[in-house]
Amino acid sequence: MKILYAGTPSVAVPPLVHLAERPDVEIVAVLTRTDAPVGRRKVLTPSPVAVEAERRGLPVLKANRVDGPLTERIRDLGAEIAAVVAYGALVPQPALDALPHGWINLHFSLLPRWRGAAPVQRALMAGETLVGATTFLLEAGLDTGPVVGSMTDEVRPDDTAGTVLERLSRTAAPLLGDSLRAVVDGAARPVPQEGEVTHAPKLSAQDGRVRWTDPAVAVAHRVRGVTPEPGAWTELAGRRFKLDRVVPRPDQRDLAPGQCVLRGSAVLVGTGSYAVQLTEVQPSGKRPMDAAAWARGRGAEDEVVFA
Repeated sequence: MKILYAGTPSVAVPPLVHLAERPDVEIVAVLTRTDAPVGRRKVLTPSPVAVEAERRGLPVLKANRVDGPLTERIRDLGAEIAAVVAYGALVPQPALDALPHGWINLHFSLLPRWRGAAPVQRALMAGETLVGATTFLLEAGLDTGPVVGSMTDEVRPDDTAGTVLERLSRTAAPLLGDSLRAVVDGAARPVPQEGEVTHAPKLSAQDGRVRWTDPAVAVAHRVRGVTPEPGAWTELAGRRFKLDRVVPRPDQRDLAPGQCVLRGSAVLVGTGSYAVQLTEVQPSGKRPMDAAAWARGRGAEDEVVFA
């Protein structure tokens, strides 16, 4: 089958690799967003999907919106169907109608839960322990189309949004390939989405700010949901202080919210319930370091209270 592949970030690379290596698939072109400024020097850099596509010698279309001229180019590719994984832009109805079998989206949630740009991040922030992926027929609404297939996965104790997305991008790739095959062959039986609808808007930097008055478990959920992007942080002496994974410590209940102490080898911070233990930190202007090493390095400085 001839397909158009649409995707942009690194999470969209494993499904592209899987499809490119399937003997029943011919990728006629790859659609991705235009080169974006990266790093402090804002160097224009192609997307991870563009890099992989070009490495494989696949034709690449770069666009941040699917307009009329691009729709005509898509129509002329000869693709039977399109696969979409985190492309990053809505596909309007004329483009959806341009391919005989439409567009199949691989979304990293169990739809209709967590429709939107940050499904895994929002699921972890909400404390959910079951995640997954869904393939569905793309339509004009945001992640509202009928479901072709799905798979589930359990959140592991050390998981962050980054590790869950990386794992799902690999394990759900065959689901996408099989869904495309079933739709093209007429064997698929898409069903309407059923259940509670929740939404997963894109995260901002403020979503990463830890609220120490929240209960310890909520703090831990927030940190794992925003790791690695946009990253968890708090303030120390008016400057941003970044945090990696934190561990709830129900045996430590005597610290005020935001109060930070070193006890033995454990760096503890009070919350709205009991303390959490820090694992790795990054003070402003410095590299990431072990939390205990940071605390010992402060010596006899004033008491630490995070804001």
